Formats: sequence, structure tokens, C-alpha cells
Amino acid sequence: MPRKEFDLEPMVKPKSVAVIGAAREEEKVGHIILQNYINGGYSGRLYAVNRNAASDILGVKTFKSILEIKDRIDLAVIAIPAQYVPDALEECGKARVKTVVVVSGGFAEIGETELQDRIVKIADRYGIAMVGPNCLGVMDPRSRVDTLFLPTYKLSKAQIGGVSFVAQSGAVGSTVLDLISEEGFGLSKFFSYGNAAQVDEVDILEYLMKDKETKVIVMYLEGIKRGREFIEIAKKVTRVKPVVVLKAGKTAAGVSAAHSHTASLAGSYEAHEAVFRQFGFTIANDVSELIYYAKIFAYEPEPSGGRVAIITNGGGTGVLTADAVSSTRSLSLGEFSSGVSKDLRVKMPALVNIRNPLDLAGDADAKRYSDAIKAVANDPNIDIILPIVLFQTPGADSRLAAELIKIKQTVNKPMVVISMGSQYTQMHKIMMESGGVPVYDSPVSAASALEALYRYGLYLKRKQ
Repeated sequence: MPRKEFDLEPMVKPKSVAVIGAAREEEKVGHIILQNYINGGYSGRLYAVNRNAASDILGVKTFKSILEIKDRIDLAVIAIPAQYVPDALEECGKARVKTVVVVSGGFAEIGETELQDRIVKIADRYGIAMVGPNCLGVMDPRSRVDTLFLPTYKLSKAQIGGVSFVAQSGAVGSTVLDLISEEGFGLSKFFSYGNAAQVDEVDILEYLMKDKETKVIVMYLEGIKRGREFIEIAKKVTRVKPVVVLKAGKTAAGVSAAHSHTASLAGSYEAHEAVFRQFGFTIANDVSELIYYAKIFAYEPEPSGGRVAIITNGGGTGVLTADAVSSTRSLSLGEFSSGVSKDLRVKMPALVNIRNPLDLAGDADAKRYSDAIKAVANDPNIDIILPIVLFQTPGADSRLAAELIKIKQTVNKPMVVISMGSQYTQMHKIMMESGGVPVYDSPVSAASALEALYRYGLYLKRKQ
């Protein structure tokens, strides 16, 4: 019998939400979730459920049972002790709730498999799509949905964008959400699905594949429950949009930790990696790479080739970047065409050696960068433009950052910036990324991200 396909849209775009376990005590999970909906500006109908509560919590009308609510509930968030979840879920079923997020822990991850099986049977019997248990749940900045029990003052808010993040681990998920807000690109959807008792990574991946607001999918996986079904969706999804994956459980210790964390069957890392590579997934080795790859896919189109032009105001950093580019499997330094070389000789000072990397010298200003980038952008021998900007030099200031933003809007090739430094540099990094220019803090991270972008483009061409 084929497995039921779950409709996750009412979970992500609910018109009505009930928080079961909403509480007056500020430290309780149910209070934080309810507060986040209020603070986030959720415009749908919001209800609180607490058997022992008075008439309202945080100004939200409170009911002793979800069965007392006359409205049809699209999403119920359950944040109560594990032993009470089955009864609450049973009531959700009788109230014809469409979707449920169970943030409560205390199920298969601690050996309570019978209790977990029980709630799955209840959800299946009533046709409820259930995420969890033992999870953070869902976030959608557009619909202002936020089931995360993380105080908003502890988590920087990501802007609205096209990157959707799927995490089996709530801890990794919350860390990445915090980091995303500092990287300039925006969030479309967030799923933390914990034990994956019912709705799992396959269901979420299929939903995001079809989601028009999602341009890039980023995943942290500890295990894959339905390998055959995952392969089937993997065959389809990367032909539509890029997928970046970080798979935990490379070692025996990691596999053991994954099982105790989310009751996940991590399986052979090599087998997972083979599937990812076969179907065009971009594999990250750590959280930093996950962010680097997400950013490049969020900002840049796939290049037509792997020939890179490095333009720098620091010779040593240019050398390091040349090493990083040449150390990849797919990228190389391009050789400027004769026409572009002649153009550069006319426009550049005599001290600039016309070769790649193109060292503009330490006094390079906005105009020199602009002349160089525009010339190189028209070179048929160059596919990718990689400017290095050291804001510690005299000519590098806000005018240069503004010029790079302006140029980026006219260049039809991938262009990313490398810029390393502390406060002054970081200020300009934020400025450039807010203007659509991706900035990397090291040659290795930039080269690695560009290679991932290029290799995904090659995968798409092979599948055409």
C-alpha cells in the first residue's frame, strides 16, 4: 500500500493556529512559542490551549481543550509533557486539525518507542500531518509562522529570501538560522523535524521542491528512514533547484550519537554520499561550508565555464586566492584575451602588471576597480569574476563598496568578493551583501563555493 502524501501547506501557511501547552510562566516552552507568534506579527487566528489556564494568556483567548474552539484549526503546536501528548493529539483529530507540530521530547530518542508509535497511529488514523516529536518545528518569515521555542532576543532575525533550511537537529537548525541573518541572503522556510516519526525528510524535500518561494534547499541530516523514496525524490529535485546537504554520522561515534539524539538510523555515510553525488547534491563538510554554499546558490547563476579572473588590491592575497582556485578540481585561472589586455594597459597605471591575478596595487580606488572589472567582464576567456577588496588600504572605502554593488547589477557572470578584516571590513561586507554582492572571508571558502556552483551547472547540462 503506497504511503500517504502529506499536505504541509496548512502547516507553513496556516490561517489558524492553536498552541497546546501555552503557559503564563515566561520560562515555559508554550509561553515562548505563543509569544513568538505575537511578536512576529502573525496575522491569522491565534488560540491558546491550557487545561488549567484562566481566560487569556498574553492577551490570547485561552481554552481548556482544543475541542472547545469553534474555528477549524490548520496547525496545532503541542508543547506539553510526553505522556499527555497522545490525549492532546486524539483531541486534535476529533477537532479535525489539519497539521500538528509536536515539539515535546521524551519519545523514541530516549527509548520510548511505544509512546512514539502510539502518537503516529493516532495521527494516521485522523489524517493529520505531524512533524516531530522532539523538534523545533517550522518557520516561515512570509506567513510569520514560528513554532520555535527560542526567545526572539537570542536569535537574530533572518530576512525574507529564497533559501529553505531542513534540519533534523534543532540545535544545528537554530545555529544556522542565527548565522543566516549575518550572511545577507534570506530565508524562505525552516523545518526542524526531530524524530521524524511520521513526516520525514522525504516529505519535506518533496514539498520544498514544489514550493515556488524556495530557490535553494539546504539540509542537515542524521539519517534517512526511507532510502528508496529518498532516491526517487533526489532524482527530481536537483533538476529543479540546488540542494546542499550536511550529513552527520561519518564515524561510529557519530552514528551512535545520532541515534541517541533523534532515534535516527544514520547508516553508512559512504552509501549516502554516493547517492548525493549521483543526483547532484552539493555536499558540505561542516556548518561553515553549508552557509558558504547556500549563499553562492542564493546569489549567483551557474557559470558557463570554470575560468576565474582574480582582481585584487593586495598581491599576497591574490597569490593565496590563485592557490585556492587552482587547488579545486574544476576551476582554473583564465588568461586574458589580447583585446582585454590592451584595454587594461590603457586604463591601468603603469605599475599594474596586466596578468591574472590582476594586482591593482594598494592605492586602488573605486574607479580603478570599476575599469578593471568592466573590462574583464567582457572577456570571452573569463567565466567568473573574483575581486579581492582589502578595506585596510587607503583607496578602499564606502565608495568602492557602492561601486561594486552598482557593477554587480550589470555583470552577467558570477561575481563574488573576498574581503577579510574586522569592524570596518564587516561594515562594508554588510553593505555589499545587502546590495546583492556575496562576500566571502577567505580565498578557500570563495573558491570552494564557486566550484560547487560550477559543478551544479555541469550536472544540469548533463541532465538536459
